[in-house]
Formats: sequence, structure tokens, C-alpha cells
Amino acid sequence: MSMDVLYQTYQSLLFSLAYRMLGSVMDSEDIVQEAFITINQLPNNEDIENKKAYLCKIVTNRCLDLIRSSAKKREVYVGPWLPEPLLELENVPNDPSQAFLQQESISTAYLLLLQQLNAIERAVFLLREVFQYTYDEIAEILGKSNDNCRQIFHRAKKSMKYDPKKQPSISMAESTVKEFVQSILNGNVNQLLDLVNEDVVLYSDGGGKVKAAQIPILGATKVVHLLQSLMKMYAGKFTIKYTSVNGLPGLILAFDNHLHYVYSFAFSGNRIQTIYAVANPDKLRHLQ
Repeated sequence: MSMDVLYQTYQSLLFSLAYRMLGSVMDSEDIVQEAFITINQLPNNEDIENKKAYLCKIVTNRCLDLIRSSAKKREVYVGPWLPEPLLELENVPNDPSQAFLQQESISTAYLLLLQQLNAIERAVFLLREVFQYTYDEIAEILGKSNDNCRQIFHRAKKSMKYDPKKQPSISMAESTVKEFVQSILNGNVNQLLDLVNEDVVLYSDGGGKVKAAQIPILGATKVVHLLQSLMKMYAGKFTIKYTSVNGLPGLILAFDNHLHYVYSFAFSGNRIQTIYAVANPDKLRHLQ
């Protein structure tokens, strides 16, 4: 298999693995590129029987290294940390690996749950739950025993409190997001309160680079008041574009044609449970 064919076959799969591990589009792209360079430079790389597994091993271990080396940086991060948003994907209908990017496991809420696992738990859980690797394959990738990987997976699985049954259909979520925005623009507080849960939470990730709430905003009344105040403050200065953010309906808020915020949402039933706003310019660079 030529390097071009290898890249076309596995790039999407490897990116989706790295992105779930890291929550960073740019770091994931770098690691995937590095994996292909590494395998290309190996002498006699044509002798590698399972190139897919070999590439997954390179990517997984590079991700583990990066997670460990950036742990201190995460500890001193200013305000809530959110993953870099992944916007509407260009579908490649004949590419089955694209399916990995369309699943619930790419949503902001799911990525944040993954971040609560330690690096090894995250790797084992993803390889088993999302990518359907056998325990023997996972053991080979991570250099651990089959039994150890099995134990790590079951421990991680207990921590992943995510129920896809509580999520609305994509069309229902899209309708709710649009209705939510229109209610803010129209100042319809009663309708807004009907669209969000009473204990709704708003997380703003400015990373200390731009003005953003450094603690989560809790409760429907506070969240609605904050969003209405922002809309009034910037009235006539912004544009809204609805798009898919991490596989679910979201939106982009731009000022003077310059992207400033990317919003994604989590639901409980048909109501909005969590609002995620990424404003850190470092996390939006890949979208400008």
C-alpha cells in the first residue's frame, strides 16, 4: 500500500482517535502527520502486516506523551477548559471511517467526560468502546496485559455517565437551538425559560486571553440574564451562523466577519442542559 493510499485510508480514523484523546484539533492534526512521517521513514515498512494497528499505536502513544507533558499547563489554565470546537465536517460518503466522527462520542459533553479519565483509562476506553478493538489489540498498542486492559476499561466505563437515550434527535436539537437564539434576540424571557432546564449551566472558555466568565454560570435566570445582556451590549455588531459543532447543532458568533465565539449545547430530554462557549482565540485559530 502506497503512502498516499495509507493516508487516505486511515487519516480520518487516526484524527478521530487523537481528537477524542486530546480535545485539540491542531495537536491531533500534528500527531497524525507525525505518525505517517514516522511509518514512512521506517526501513522495510512494507513488512509491517497490520499498518492500521501500527499507526494507532503511534498516535495513541504520542497522545499519552502530550497529555503527560501538558498536565501542569492544564492545572493553571484560566477559567473553564473546553475542547477546541470541531465544526461541520465534509462528508465522504464512501469512507466508512467518517462514521467515527459522526457519533455521539465527538460531542462536547462526551469529550469533557473523557477528560475526567486519566490518560491510560481514556486510551483503553476509546480503543474498546468507540473503535471496537479487542483486548489483545489494545494490550499490544499500550504494552499492557490483556487482563489489565480489561480492568482499566471496566473502571473507566463506570465513570462515563452518559446516556444517549436522553439526547433529542438532531432535528429537534437544531430546532431548539434556533428557537433559543430567537428568544434571546426577541427578549422573550418566558420562552427562554421553557427551553432550558432550571439548573442549566453556561461554561465560557476564554483561557485568560479574552474576556469570559472564569467560573460556570449556574441556573436558568442567571444564564438567560447574562446572554440577554451580551446581546444588548453588542446589538447590531454581530452575525450568527448555525452550524454543526462537535457533531451536534451549534452556532458561530462573529464580529466584523471575525469569528469570536463558538457555541455548542448539551441536552437533557428536549431542553438545553449545558451551554459551552469557546472564545479562547488559540482554540479558534484553525477556524479563522
